[in-house]
Amino acid sequence: MFSPQGPGLHELAVQALSSVEHGYDLLAPKFDHTPFRTSDAVLDSVTRALTGLGPFERGLDLCCGTGAGTDVLRAVCGAGVTGVDISAGMLAQARRRELDRGAGTGAGAVGPGVDWVRGDARALPFGPDFDLVVSFGAFGHFLPRELPALFAQVHAVLRPGGRFAFPIGAPPPLTSPWYWALLGFDTAMRVRNALWRPPFVMYYRTFRLGDVLRALEGAGFEVGLRALPEFGRRPDGSPRGRLVVATRAAA
Repeated sequence: MFSPQGPGLHELAVQALSSVEHGYDLLAPKFDHTPFRTSDAVLDSVTRALTGLGPFERGLDLCCGTGAGTDVLRAVCGAGVTGVDISAGMLAQARRRELDRGAGTGAGAVGPGVDWVRGDARALPFGPDFDLVVSFGAFGHFLPRELPALFAQVHAVLRPGGRFAFPIGAPPPLTSPWYWALLGFDTAMRVRNALWRPPFVMYYRTFRLGDVLRALEGAGFEVGLRALPEFGRRPDGSPRGRLVVATRAAA
């Protein structure tokens, strides 16, 4: 699953026995060489979907990690992009990534530059400054009971008419090896958190579409779904990938 540049088994074990924040600090230098980084296929698909919903001015990447999602915002936002994450190590890697490619200031820069902010998604240090908030692959780090407060934070940092968008995949069927792999991972994490402190919250099966839609509506959003056609459809005709688009009502 990992490239030769990625972390070894011992490194992953040390990270898994840390807190979420410290674990990502440790993983940051090699994060982009793991399957945990959102794939370019997902990023490109979301960019195409958002292009038809704009224009947007200022964008926020929630739980931005090493900054892959900020490339989506740079493509669709005209004025400014901000990435926020709790891990100082991941933000340092994001800044290094920007410097390495000369983004924002030199040759090869596309779209606005990025401001990197260390902060907790559950207590965002912003006012209603953004037209678009995106997030990729971060919601497994929040327990279901935390979603209403998390989505309320996002609602508060959006301008009237602003959008909160993120991709969500269809759950694998019971017959799929992925179903059992994800179930095994979540079970192992629950056992780990029952026996070890500090906890490392990372569950793949707790972010269910029905619960998510109810929590978004409870936070004051108007919610819609858009199929991501690049990922095809399941045998029952439903999309394998969707973009959740939650809109803060216009004033």
